[in-house]
Amino acid sequence: MMRGVGPLLAAVTALWAVIALVSQVLAEPPLSPVVTIVAGALLTNVAILGYGSTLRGPRQRRQRPQEPTARRRTRAQPGALPEGLTNEVADQAVALLLPLLGGDAVSITDRERMLAFAGPGDDHHERGSPLYIQTRDEVLLTGRTLTVSGADVIGCPEPGCPLRSAAIAPLRVGQEVIGSVTVYRSSHDPPRGELVEAAAGILSLHLELAELESRERIAVDAELDALRAQINPHFLFNTLNTIANRIRTDPEDARQLLVRLADFFRHALRQRGQFAGFSQEYAFIRTYVTLEQARFGDRLNVEYDIDPAVLGVEIPVLVVQPLVENAIKHGASSNVERTTVRLRARVNPLARTVQVLVRDDGVGMDDDTRAAVLEGRSRLDASGTGLSNIRARLHLLFGDRHTFDVRSALGEGTTIHLELPLR
Repeated sequence: MMRGVGPLLAAVTALWAVIALVSQVLAEPPLSPVVTIVAGALLTNVAILGYGSTLRGPRQRRQRPQEPTARRRTRAQPGALPEGLTNEVADQAVALLLPLLGGDAVSITDRERMLAFAGPGDDHHERGSPLYIQTRDEVLLTGRTLTVSGADVIGCPEPGCPLRSAAIAPLRVGQEVIGSVTVYRSSHDPPRGELVEAAAGILSLHLELAELESRERIAVDAELDALRAQINPHFLFNTLNTIANRIRTDPEDARQLLVRLADFFRHALRQRGQFAGFSQEYAFIRTYVTLEQARFGDRLNVEYDIDPAVLGVEIPVLVVQPLVENAIKHGASSNVERTTVRLRARVNPLARTVQVLVRDDGVGMDDDTRAAVLEGRSRLDASGTGLSNIRARLHLLFGDRHTFDVRSALGEGTTIHLELPLR
């Protein structure tokens, strides 16, 4: 009954952490507590009202008598935004993004009109106004982030408009581009596109949660595994703390970490199906490790030994990353000394298998704890999916044609060996 709650709780926790970071740490001066609380409450409603979780049960289909046609919004309408993105929420979102992204103004649009605008020019770039920048059409068509410069390119017909350059990033729900986030400057030097793209990616995450319909999912569903494993409130809290601590000492590094965090979310939510290329999963692992190394610094060393032949092999999604996460937690998190985590991957062409080894030199486990972890009875299981769920998922996918072996000893670390048949 509670399988749908985990992603929602994780997303709400992450949402409040991001709001606190942006409004109280990055904003100069910090936003008032009233604005912060109102924004948090509204965005929380976006996640809760839009997500068909077991907290409120499945949605009931019912007729709405005499409902005006103009208010009947369905996903059949091209580019329709989720119902949870109200005018108030859009206004609060641009107010929170403005101090973070290094621009003079920020807007959120759908595919046809302005939804919210903050900054110079808000007297004529108002809700419902047309989208003047022709480059935005290319962003909506291709899904690529673009920058533009020049009043003629901005295209605003208002003679006194102060906007001279912009960076435009797409908003997505699944594979569909449903709108854009635009950051403007009054100078001809456009904002950094990757920062705008990172912010749009995080906002897209919440739009996707608002679009998820209430339905039953089994524990091995890849999309639910992605949300449970990657939107981990403890991981998010620690990473956002790291970003907040660095924003004053090294703002550029803090912004790069924010971009990495957005990449991390994007991968987790774009997964479709049970399998992905090892190269894609490997890039995802490297992003995750970068975020963790920013947190642990010199205490965490990660070594990679990857056979190039493995990169083209397909493996189950989000299996190897939780193993690396588990090694880091029981290594760097529990060890005051420098910890080394090793990831090794090989292809055995004769046996037609792919072999993955994840090893740490952390605190290790005794036999009873190891058995409890594998059976899902221990809080020592670090990853969102859990080692027991990974084993169950691999059994459903491969039956007896795979190996999942965990060896550990107290004070000597843990080694996980995974061997899967080639597809």
